[in-house]
This record gives sequence, C-alpha cells and structure tokens, in this order.
Amino acid sequence: MNRFRDRGDAGRKLARRLSHYQGRDDVIVLALPRGGLPVGAEVAESLGASMDVFLVRKLGVPGHEELAMGAIASGGVRVVDDRVLSQAQVQADDLARVLAKEDRELRRRERLYRGDRPYPYVTDKVVILVDDGLATGSSVRAAIRGVRGLSPKAIVVGVPVAPPEVCAAIKKDVDEVVCVLRPPMMLGIGGHYERFPQLTDDDVRALLDQVE
Repeated sequence: MNRFRDRGDAGRKLARRLSHYQGRDDVIVLALPRGGLPVGAEVAESLGASMDVFLVRKLGVPGHEELAMGAIASGGVRVVDDRVLSQAQVQADDLARVLAKEDRELRRRERLYRGDRPYPYVTDKVVILVDDGLATGSSVRAAIRGVRGLSPKAIVVGVPVAPPEVCAAIKKDVDEVVCVLRPPMMLGIGGHYERFPQLTDDDVRALLDQVE
C-alpha cells in the first residue's frame, strides 16, 4: 500500500495503528485544519474519543509557498526553520509580511471554526495530534509547542504519511509518533492519495458539528 483512497480511508488505517488508545477516557484528538479534520474524525470515532481543532498556519516561502519556512499556532506559538530561511534567502521583512498575513488568517479561522465554543481542556490528557500528512513537519511542531503549554499527560502525533526523517525528528519532541506510510521519496502529501480535494471552511464546520 502506497496510496490512500481519500482522507477517510487514511483516517481508518491510522486509527488501527492507534487502537491501543481505544476506550480510554483520558484521550482527546486534536486535528489540524483543514486537511486533518476528516482524518481526525475517523480516528476519534474509532477510538471513542472526543475531537477538536488546533489551529496552525504554515509559513510558506514567498514565491514558493508550498515550501514551509515555519508555522504559527494558537496561543501565539511561532516556529521558524532557520535552515530553510537561509537556503531560500528569505529577508527579515519578507518573513514579517508572511507572519502578519498568516496571523490574520489564523485569527479568522479561530473565530469561524470555534465561535463561542470553549477551547478543549487537555490538562493531564493524552493528546493525539492528527493531520493528513507531514512534509517538513513545521506545522505539527508549532502544534506540539502550543499543546505542551497546556500541560497534557502525553502528546502523540498521528499521520497517514510522512518521510522517515521527519518522523524521527518529531519523535524527539513527543511521546509517540504513529505514521502509516513512511516513503523515502515524498510525492507531496497529495501524491499519496487517490482523491485529495481541498477542503473549505464549511467542510470543517460540518465535521466539527458531527463530532460535537
């Protein structure tokens, strides 16, 4: 198996790798929007766990936005990859502009997705961070840093696909990394799915309504 049918299929396969957390009342799934929501919903349903969102925005290199030079997350978290900044010769004012733009989008999504709903309570819980895949890992690193400040019992990262070196690097910062596919050559996250449509804000809100 080197491709998933869609995010739902990926979530079900990931859930099987996370079955040792099934039925526990101290587990919560935090999905990274937008693409992590359908995956996280399948994981949460299979484990019998609650699910919520944790907002993260990738900081794309200007002109090459698919390349992450860092990420920001809820709670004022910022992670910057100095290696990418140097290789891409990103200037300080360019970084500042991207940060400002993505911060505005993160705040917009916070208002839209969460509304009046309180932030999830994760103190002394096992938090499973779920996305539809990792390329550089910048986004999930920002999420890890943000969640760690909320005093969880443990942090687990669960993704359908990620390069082995990214999984190994992230494992140093969390209690467990669960990844279904670890291809030596990434095709881009979407390249490991037969169907990989872009999700809308309405899609995210509908999924959140289903798991409430």
